[in-house]
Amino acid sequence: MKTINVGMVGYKFMGKAHSNALSRVGMFFDCPAQINKAVICGRDEEGVKKAAAKFGWQAYETKWQNLVSREDIDVIDITAPSDAHKAIAIAAAQNGKHIFCEKPLALNLDDAREMLAEARKAGIKHQIGFNYRFAPAVRLMKDIIDSGKIGTIRHLRASYLQDFIIDPEFPLVWRLRKEVCGSGSLGDLGAHFIDLARYLAGDFKSVTGMQKTFIKSRPLVENMTGLSASAREDAARGEVNVDDATAFVAEFQNGALGVFEATRFAQGHKNDLSIEINGDKGSLKFVFERMNEVQYFSADDEEGLQGFRLIQATEGVHPYMYAWWPAGHVIGYEHTFVHEMYEFMSAIVSGKAASPDFADGVECSRVIEAVELSSQRRAAVDIDSL
Repeated sequence: MKTINVGMVGYKFMGKAHSNALSRVGMFFDCPAQINKAVICGRDEEGVKKAAAKFGWQAYETKWQNLVSREDIDVIDITAPSDAHKAIAIAAAQNGKHIFCEKPLALNLDDAREMLAEARKAGIKHQIGFNYRFAPAVRLMKDIIDSGKIGTIRHLRASYLQDFIIDPEFPLVWRLRKEVCGSGSLGDLGAHFIDLARYLAGDFKSVTGMQKTFIKSRPLVENMTGLSASAREDAARGEVNVDDATAFVAEFQNGALGVFEATRFAQGHKNDLSIEINGDKGSLKFVFERMNEVQYFSADDEEGLQGFRLIQATEGVHPYMYAWWPAGHVIGYEHTFVHEMYEFMSAIVSGKAASPDFADGVECSRVIEAVELSSQRRAAVDIDSL
């Protein structure tokens, strides 16, 4: 069996999620490769050393430049903040490494296109971390749509609602600095439903958007882990230069209409990603906070007995569930990362294209940029114009 040596850049929120996934793939799936968590990389030597021991990595580096040039590394897994993606990915591609990169692919569309071009030039496998595609319930929705059961898609509506920065004294974390993250709620949250919309309903044709920044300045951050952060009481303040909330409408290439909302100011919503698709023969609903469930309406049901039915996507016939537990024994957020890592490693061994890949990342960046441009112009923007 082939051994794949992985080097990962970043060791916090996504670093932990990816480390766990890499450890679990071979335990639950018949992975065609032996995954070796070889080297983890981070700038803070004390922090990355602790992470290496805790997450089960064999060694650590403090410079990603050293990591991507190591001959004993086959895959570079990028979980660092968005401003680091381009340089690391291009260097990794030029060193012949396969690349897994968290979303969004880059700070802007031009950088995303450059990353895709370098990956294709190098002939390596490349995948982007749109993990919500890998929830069994979402895969079931895709199967239902592709089977024609809901007919021609007419409407799609999606939202991603959080409230973790609603306190005006919450610190100025990197997700609120455009030079580091590229985009605010749109790129952080909206990127996920943009990808799900493309995956389930096809490509966008045009968008019309608006954006709002509610809190203009925040105290400078002292410590951050995941979505938690702290600042000194006497901390200076810095400018918030990304959107706190974004809303847009869209037309798809197939003629369907879409309505979208991303915000981190929805009190009471912790990680509320939802998507609904209406066709002329039926409808589907998915809410991530109930991630094992799909609601399905079929117009073919007997008159008088029609209504949304609840499907628990936890049986062995549902995507990926054959590898986990008996029916009704639900899985969680972390399992989506196991599924995407399984698919990526399988693509490397089989030689088939990984999916979603950097081309999907480029298309997502194209929609993000179009929404931002539309908000500035206060007018619709055609996706093909970018």
